[in-house]
Amino acid sequence: MSDKALQYYGTGRRKTSAARVYLRPGSGSFTINQRPIDDYFANETLKMITRQPLVVTETVDKFDIFVRVRGGGNTGQAGAVRHGISRALCEFNPEFRPKLKSAGLLTRDPRKVERKKYGQPGARKRFQFSKR
Repeated sequence: MSDKALQYYGTGRRKTSAARVYLRPGSGSFTINQRPIDDYFANETLKMITRQPLVVTETVDKFDIFVRVRGGGNTGQAGAVRHGISRALCEFNPEFRPKLKSAGLLTRDPRKVERKKYGQPGARKRFQFSKR
C-alpha cells in the first residue's frame, strides 16, 4: 500500500474561509495551522463544531487531523474545517456519506456578507426619508 492511501484530503469552505484538511490514521491529535485545537479556538462551541463530523461517524480517536485554514473569522474558519473534515471522511469511507448528509455536514453553507450598495449607508439600510 502506498503512502498516499494513508492520507485523506478534504477542502472545506464557509463565508470567506477556506480549509485544507488532511486525515491520517492515528491517535486523535487535532492540529490547526500548526497549533493544537485548544490553542487555536478558545471558544468551546467552535471546538464542538469542528469535531461534529467525527462524533457523527464515531471516529473521534481514529485520526490525526492536520488543517491549514485561512481567511474570515473564527466562526467561518470553524465551519470551513467542519466541511473539510466531512469531505475527507467521505473519501476515507463512502459509507459515511448518508450519515454526514443527513446531519447536514456535507452541504456548503452559501451565505455570505451582502455587499454595500451605492446611495445608501449599508447593504439593506436606507438613509432617513423626509418628505420635505
